[in-house]
Amino acid sequence: MQAEIILASSSPFRQQLLDRLQLDYECLPPDIDEAIFPGEDASSYVCRLAKSKANRVAVEHPQAVVIGSDQCALLGEKILGKPGSHENALRQLREAQGKPVVFHTAVCVLKLSTGYSSVEDIVTEVEFRNLSEQQLDHYLRVEEPYQCAGSFKSEGYGSCLFKKIHGDDPTALIGLPLIRLTRMLENAGVEVV
Repeated sequence: MQAEIILASSSPFRQQLLDRLQLDYECLPPDIDEAIFPGEDASSYVCRLAKSKANRVAVEHPQAVVIGSDQCALLGEKILGKPGSHENALRQLREAQGKPVVFHTAVCVLKLSTGYSSVEDIVTEVEFRNLSEQQLDHYLRVEEPYQCAGSFKSEGYGSCLFKKIHGDDPTALIGLPLIRLTRMLENAGVEVV
């Protein structure tokens, strides 16, 4: 019998990605504080949040295999989170023009009843094009990526913002790295294929 699988997320993008693996699972949104700790780097930040999300749900469901994930964008040394508004998103996209932005997407798989715990950070570098203020504003009005790290959705119209992408897993940029997740789930006892 397959273990119960829970995605600790309310993100429709993560749900759409997990659907690709054709597993039976349920979603339970975790309620955690997503504030960045002073001096915390991007990798530590997203790994901590992914594990916190998974753990928050796992304590209520210790027999389940629980998946947590989080993402942030790094422009130079500055962590770009979810903009929350049009003005903040426009500011983030202006700052990223013609520059590389590094996306850190952490995924965590926990099964408390067996002690299985794994968390990994998958890094993707995106080089942004130089676009006009009018083009950026148009993109934001069409896509409304105000709850997305770095102010864009690569799975949609956001691909027009890029010059190139470097990374090992294209799904990491959307928010749930399926290549890595598949291995982690199998290590936790879930048959994926």
